Amino acid sequence: MTTASAAKSTRRRRWWALWGLMAISAIGIAAYAVPPYLSGDPANSNVPVDPDVALHYLSLGVHALPGGLALIIGPLQFVSKLRVSRPKLHRMLGRIYMISILIASAAALVAATVSLGGFAIQVAFYILTVAWLYTLAKAYRCIRRGEVQLHRIWMIRNYALTFAAVTLRVYLIAGLQLKQVIPSLEFDQIYTAAGWASILGNVLVAEYFIVQRTLAPLARRRQRQESTPATTPVPAAQS
Repeated sequence: MTTASAAKSTRRRRWWALWGLMAISAIGIAAYAVPPYLSGDPANSNVPVDPDVALHYLSLGVHALPGGLALIIGPLQFVSKLRVSRPKLHRMLGRIYMISILIASAAALVAATVSLGGFAIQVAFYILTVAWLYTLAKAYRCIRRGEVQLHRIWMIRNYALTFAAVTLRVYLIAGLQLKQVIPSLEFDQIYTAAGWASILGNVLVAEYFIVQRTLAPLARRRQRQESTPATTPVPAAQS
């Protein structure tokens, strides 16, 4: 096996390992976060609910159900073999994903407005929701124009924001563990820090991934094409 082939094989194994981790964690968080809202009891909510605002719990539930569906569908859309062999399925799942985000975003705006976490986390959720819708709109516009590569780039950015539901809970767990060491930490402080970290961290990871998996391969391919000498046709011998 050549050095280039070995490097390509290593990148492929690394990609599938990361994809598996992403898919498992997405399914796990969806299975953890969605069922409590199916009970109809605000006490089972994963976040503090304002008992004086009836729409708070309802908006969280409406956000969680389609949001969980989008979280599960997302990893499937990044499997190239599925896109090539089952394009109709890819498009159908894409439409379900898009509709799920539209519904979840509308509910998220309501939930953020009445959130008990304070102004800082409200701003974070507003930014997250606007960016969620913006990246989705850009991805949809690109695919309608036939710009497949740009569509993939914007969908990576969009799913990174969807995946904030996972990293938010990871940071919350870490923050609650830290609270045992620093008892003075308040839950609102942990929740706010986790919210902002989940957004900013995911955006940075997405941009790094776009460079490594999309832009860098294109640059390498272009470099190989430019370094390959063009064959000059041999003129026919004159009689």
